[in-house]
Amino acid sequence: MKQNVLLVIGFTWPEPTSTAAGNRMLQLLDFFKKEGYEIVFTSTASKSERSLDLDALGIQSRDIALNDSGFDGFIKEINPTVVLFDRFLTEEQFGWRISENVPNAIKILDTEDLHSLRKVREVSHKKKVPFLIRTWLQEDITKREVASILRCDLSLMVSTFEIQLLTETLKIDANLLLHLPFLLEKITSIEQEVWPDFDERVNFVCIGNGKHAPNVDAVLWLYQEIWPLIRKALPKAEVFIHGAYMPQQINQLHKPEIGFLVKGWVEDVNKIFTNTRINLAPLRFGAGIKGKLTTAMENGTPSITTPIGAEGMHDSLPWSGAIAETSQDFAREAVQLYTNKKDWQKAQQNGEALINQLYNKHKLSERFSLVLYNLQQNLEEYRIKNFMGNLVQHQTLQSTKYLSKWIEEKNKKK
Repeated sequence: MKQNVLLVIGFTWPEPTSTAAGNRMLQLLDFFKKEGYEIVFTSTASKSERSLDLDALGIQSRDIALNDSGFDGFIKEINPTVVLFDRFLTEEQFGWRISENVPNAIKILDTEDLHSLRKVREVSHKKKVPFLIRTWLQEDITKREVASILRCDLSLMVSTFEIQLLTETLKIDANLLLHLPFLLEKITSIEQEVWPDFDERVNFVCIGNGKHAPNVDAVLWLYQEIWPLIRKALPKAEVFIHGAYMPQQINQLHKPEIGFLVKGWVEDVNKIFTNTRINLAPLRFGAGIKGKLTTAMENGTPSITTPIGAEGMHDSLPWSGAIAETSQDFAREAVQLYTNKKDWQKAQQNGEALINQLYNKHKLSERFSLVLYNLQQNLEEYRIKNFMGNLVQHQTLQSTKYLSKWIEEKNKKK
């Protein structure tokens, strides 16, 4: 019997030590390896020194190019069972080639987050106007992203809020979506016993990749408005800013005299979290769910964040720390939790419950495996029922296809 083959078309080469998206991809690759798939990872992006060593994991890798018909012969040769698009932009670029050359391959979109939601929220924040769903609905990027979801057989969603937005506001068939947040190991009592306790931990941490606009804004807000209030209440406290690719506007905020320490990238954030008392994530815009918050929970570190930060992450369970909207409330909650051992321990317990109940790797993997099996057995029926997807496929991919071929011919002449 022929081994199942997974083709991943990556928006970037995964960097698990730098980004939550890289960790997410590593979790998906691990899932498909355990399902017995042969995996081929491709991307048009350039690799970096922090890119995951796929060869060491037994995963084939290949560079690909946009508007290159050579890709058609490549995918026919490997004949994938499943194609995983890493974010909707890769589906836009390569989806029509998959449909045309390997039509029986299951097309799965890993959204990471709703990019359109994040972008529109960012614009609204910069304009200092309230974010409105109607504004999101009117944007071209929203229509492009939703069209991509409709064209795929299944879209993996990390946020319950975003599933609700798609199914209730846009009336997208729930069968096209699968709630699959981060796949995390259960926190055991043995792990909890080795965690440093409240009295052994000190200071605050704020973590985020500097290429991600919400993270940069979060550090700026922390520095300008929140940290002065915390520092006033806790004159000896320090906050450590960690993250890869920090821009100069963040690096220049390094001010040891006020306890604001910009340290940049660190290989193992777990060591940072286990020795820190409180995680700060003052996110004013964004989408999806936040790896920095689940990683904090995995290490027994409570977090102070915003409604955007906690959105779609905790269902009806209590948060592992506190959720605040204003700089005054954020600082007050941070100081209160930092100085109250009993409340801190309760927040830590809440984090354990969240990981074990909502991010349980084994339960989530079983559900994904079952959905994947049903798709393999009933793919034609699934596609017949997805009439809107067929319509979008017919209308938009024809134009994408011919535009791509025109660009390819133009490049040949050059």
